[in-house]
Amino acid sequence: MIPAVASFQAILVTQEAGQIRAALTHIDRSDLPPGEVLIRIAYSSLNYKDGLAVTCKPGVIRKYPMVAGIDFAGVVEESSSPSLQPGTCPPP
Repeated sequence: MIPAVASFQAILVTQEAGQIRAALTHIDRSDLPPGEVLIRIAYSSLNYKDGLAVTCKPGVIRKYPMVAGIDFAGVVEESSSPSLQPGTCPPP
């Protein structure tokens, strides 16, 4: 098994003082919200909605910050969900 990473590179979309920004950045795992599913991504892409989000179109994102790239393939690494167990591939 590949060891867990402490940080990863992502496109992060933020909103501060009404300004929406998108930037390629490193994110620490400790900054992720608790109770989510952590997936080791093998492949990812940006779809049309991600494109709108990273070009700072208002109304596309409901909660900030957001990591862009919802289309992906990978393996569940950690999960608090009984339907997504570590080592499995999430459904499309």
